[in-house]
Amino acid sequence: MASRLHYERHRPEQTTLYRLVQQHAASFIAHTEASTDAELPRFIKDEFDAFLECGILAHGFLRLRCGECGHDKLLAFSCKRRGFCPSCGARRMSQTAAHLVDHVIPHVPVRQWVLSLPIPLRVLLAAQPELVTPVLQVVQRVVTRQLLDDAGLRADEGHGGAVTLIQRFGSAANLNIHLHCLVLDGVYRCDADGSPAFIEADAPTDDELHALLQTVIARLMKMLTRRGVLVEDMGQTYLAEPDADGEEARTLRPLQAAAITYRIAFGPRAGQKVLTPERRDAARGLGPPAAVRRHRRIQPARRGAGRSP
Repeated sequence: MASRLHYERHRPEQTTLYRLVQQHAASFIAHTEASTDAELPRFIKDEFDAFLECGILAHGFLRLRCGECGHDKLLAFSCKRRGFCPSCGARRMSQTAAHLVDHVIPHVPVRQWVLSLPIPLRVLLAAQPELVTPVLQVVQRVVTRQLLDDAGLRADEGHGGAVTLIQRFGSAANLNIHLHCLVLDGVYRCDADGSPAFIEADAPTDDELHALLQTVIARLMKMLTRRGVLVEDMGQTYLAEPDADGEEARTLRPLQAAAITYRIAFGPRAGQKVLTPERRDAARGLGPPAAVRRHRRIQPARRGAGRSP
């Protein structure tokens, strides 16, 4: 009996996004470079070029033939980029979620923690991406220490677990570096026979969340000050002046700052806001950690954390 499954080739050239990029990317890049009086980095141009070739048969394909009926199918090569290609982004999101559920995350409760940073630190991490890892390390250590305390264990008596996805965009596709952390909602310890036993944590109270957030803030400030990117003077904290850098960094810095603050970067409306974002309490640096059970909701949660712009 023949299979009812049917493969329909993706045709990106018929989408609005593809036509928009195809018609306006070159003029957009030229206008940007003229407005900033500097050449855009090569990786930005490569992202547009790769997107315009993604899924297009003229740029390469794989020929597949059915062993039974001899019918041929052509599968166009994909760009596999991480910028704004919706096809490659959706595929990577689904594959990553399935891999984590099937092979990485155990069958225990999982809680999602979201760390949102103030705008000056978003600008800093965009300009100096090497700081993202130490920021994540601070957050993970604080959360893990809280889980160990809840279980009544010392650091050498238990182990937590987490998977973090670093998202670099906001809901308006603007530049917004923030962290989505899927953390095991408890810790493992070894029983007398050496087998691991999971100790589930209680849901954190509002007071506990506030105290944890204050600890994260204090340790982040200390770490960034120690690295010389924050300066304390007369009881105030400032971002240090950037060191002399290359043309690429000087070109990107004003564009990054505009994108982070929802402002138009150049042109007759330069500096104006493109929308009014929802106001948020600054104290909500750590988003409300919604409890997620792996066997029911972990894959949708992981897909949400891993979505593309």
